[in-house]
Amino acid sequence: MKEYDILVIGAGAGTKLVTPPSQIGKRVAVFERETPGGTCLNRGCIPSKMVIFPSELLRLKEESERFGIQYPSPPIYDVNSIFQRVNERVKADSDSIPIAYEKNPNIDYIPKNVWFKASKIITDGENDYTAKHILVVTGTRPNLPEIPGLKDTPFWTSREALSPDEFPKSLLIIGAGFISLELGAAYQAYGAQVTGITRGEVLRQVDFEIKEELKKHLPFPIHTGFHMEQVEFRNGEFRVSGTNKEGQTQTFVAEKLLVATGIKPNTEDLKLENTKIQCNPDGYILVDETLQTNEEGVYAFGDVIGRYFFRHSANFEGEYLFHHLYEGGEKKPIVYPPMPEAIFTHPQIASVGKTEDELIQEKIPYYKGLNPYRSSATGMARLSEVGFVKVLVSKETEEVLGAHVIGEEAANLLHQIVMGMYLKAKLDDYLGMIYIHPAISEITRNAFRKVREQKLKEIKS
Repeated sequence: MKEYDILVIGAGAGTKLVTPPSQIGKRVAVFERETPGGTCLNRGCIPSKMVIFPSELLRLKEESERFGIQYPSPPIYDVNSIFQRVNERVKADSDSIPIAYEKNPNIDYIPKNVWFKASKIITDGENDYTAKHILVVTGTRPNLPEIPGLKDTPFWTSREALSPDEFPKSLLIIGAGFISLELGAAYQAYGAQVTGITRGEVLRQVDFEIKEELKKHLPFPIHTGFHMEQVEFRNGEFRVSGTNKEGQTQTFVAEKLLVATGIKPNTEDLKLENTKIQCNPDGYILVDETLQTNEEGVYAFGDVIGRYFFRHSANFEGEYLFHHLYEGGEKKPIVYPPMPEAIFTHPQIASVGKTEDELIQEKIPYYKGLNPYRSSATGMARLSEVGFVKVLVSKETEEVLGAHVIGEEAANLLHQIVMGMYLKAKLDDYLGMIYIHPAISEITRNAFRKVREQKLKEIKS
């Protein structure tokens, strides 16, 4: 039996509980069955954004035509070299993690799959390990739909789409969530003919007005309400057949097929039945208000607990646990601040807090301010044709309940509101500050002015 202070299962977000505790003298063992760095570094946030940013540069040609600027010839670029550069950089960063751990005498990096042998004991089949604290940070993986024939084909998930052997001329995407929209928009900009198909709707959980705006400006065509009945791969082509929402039989054909239909937790191989640890019906680990499982001393955080699916939320949870367990801080429940999210498609989308649909359903009284990009000085300068900032303000407290942005720099534009929500700023606070003219942030100010107008109308009536 090898004994440590801390065992960390998963070297993605789990790294938050590796180096910091080691620096205060804790002995840590970290286990990883794949490449260190987790989904975010290897096959998620970082490589996808490294692929997406150059694709946005290619869109400058079509964007510039609104200003009477024309390029006499198409841009010259090698898309395969772009993906190669991304993957080489990601591999270098991932490879550097074990090297850094090897230099730290308090850290043992063990590249093996492990599972629970008993309460507070994990094993790799050869050695057993125990510790005062065990952290389960095993994340998620793509969830594959049950479509006849699919599993017999060389389909892609986001992993393969971020490191293609050769860039395809055509790409068919099953699913219409953020992965579909981000990678589909990038592939379209790089010259592939991209088509999306989904049984449901596009981004079903976002605010309804965001969905309406996105539908007008989709980066590639997406066929909703399509029931998939068969997937085949022959003669170098994928064929997906099914019934469209008009009840007609339809077949889509493409060189490559990307399946992006959600995720599932990596918990099956942990043999949690050997412990008191419980999961919900979808397999996500249940934790209490301090992120502890039903097994005392065993904690879980990140995607595997199914609360939020962002690296920034997992980082927040990891920092909470470090403070809670090792910095001598007051032992109190985790309290999440407003949790922002962004979809780096074209147009970009960012949100925080409640959607208008949720406020209506929960019967919470609110004011709404929606301001298009074009109704601002910077929107005039950019000849903006798409985008708005939408703010939802409580009628009772005049604090922001939710905010939703679609358009250029949406993720950056949202942060002012996120900070305001964190500081419990009120309507007058947003209106009382001075905004740089003519910065893009004036779009946000104008949205709050719309709220003020609505409030005054109600007072007068």
